[in-house]
Amino acid sequence: MIRVLLADDEELIREALAALLGLEADLTVVAQAGDGRAALAAARAHRPDVAVVDLEMPPPAGIELVAEFGRALPGCAVVILTGHGRPGHLRQALTAGARGFLAKGAPGGALADVIRRVHAGIRYVDPALAADALTLPPCPLTPRELELLRLAEYGTPVPVIARRTHLAAGTVRNHLAASVQKLGATDRAEAVRIAREAGWL
Repeated sequence: MIRVLLADDEELIREALAALLGLEADLTVVAQAGDGRAALAAARAHRPDVAVVDLEMPPPAGIELVAEFGRALPGCAVVILTGHGRPGHLRQALTAGARGFLAKGAPGGALADVIRRVHAGIRYVDPALAADALTLPPCPLTPRELELLRLAEYGTPVPVIARRTHLAAGTVRNHLAASVQKLGATDRAEAVRIAREAGWL
């Protein structure tokens, strides 16, 4: 019997997935969680074989949660299930240690098959997303530029970003300007949108 943990902040989706997996003779859902912290606590308590986690939910979410699972429960295979899959997200997830990456729009029986595969040590990636990832250019931004662009995402003023990162305000402006230029954007908001759609943020 493969023991599964489900983590998704949308209860309706979580319950539907649990019901769907409950129809499989070799799978059992041992725990459910609505955010990353609850998922980690449930995983430590129930020791699942496979964790199915949503890419976007209250923190730690998605990529960060995959890395946390790798540290806390290295024997648990993690499958990212998302309605917002981007090629950049796929790369980040695999780098963080995810064993599977599946779109929420996949056929009903696909998740059960993916769970079996990753439990057997096989990696699974949504084929369409994998094809897109192969043609995606590498991110042109440095880690520092990505960090500052992420902080600027909600219109955070430069002085606030400077204080949080212990940088001079002028240095923050220079990095943000470089990000806008590298992405061919007209302003910070567009740069954020481009980076977010590519899966770099």
